[in-house]
Amino acid sequence: MVRNVHTRRFPVSSDALVPLLETLGTPEDRLWPVADWPPTRLDGPRVPGTPAGHGPVRYVLEEVTPTRLRFRFTAPAGVHGHHEFLIADGTLTHVLEATLHGSARLSWPLFFRPMHDALLEQLLDRAELALTGAVARPVRWSPYVRFLRALGRPRRSRVRAEV
Repeated sequence: MVRNVHTRRFPVSSDALVPLLETLGTPEDRLWPVADWPPTRLDGPRVPGTPAGHGPVRYVLEEVTPTRLRFRFTAPAGVHGHHEFLIADGTLTHVLEATLHGSARLSWPLFFRPMHDALLEQLLDRAELALTGAVARPVRWSPYVRFLRALGRPRRSRVRAEV
């Protein structure tokens, strides 16, 4: 069983966090770090049953309240569980809980977890910036995350000049 939690408390009321969470997966998204990661998208209205995802990760929206969004994983294969965003007492928390089967038992710790952790910490940095105007300690990608991102970067094709 995997349980992965990212949380940050902000010097604001929970009411100030709700409008940020409402933008998640929309064209006006103020949380997701789209400059560095594939955007997350809701493929329809913000209601249970709506498919969503980012990059190779797919999920279905299961629960929606002003202070909670819960998604059930549908891909990648071998990942069974959910992830959710929660707001309480001026804190934004992301919780991922899943059981892993097959190749996911290897891909989660080697690839998905380090990338997921970097992405979520950047998301919390964006929330901090939106709420306070600054980020006290911006996340820095580890050398391993930079290595994984370099592996996934498309290579530029070299075209030989005809002579």
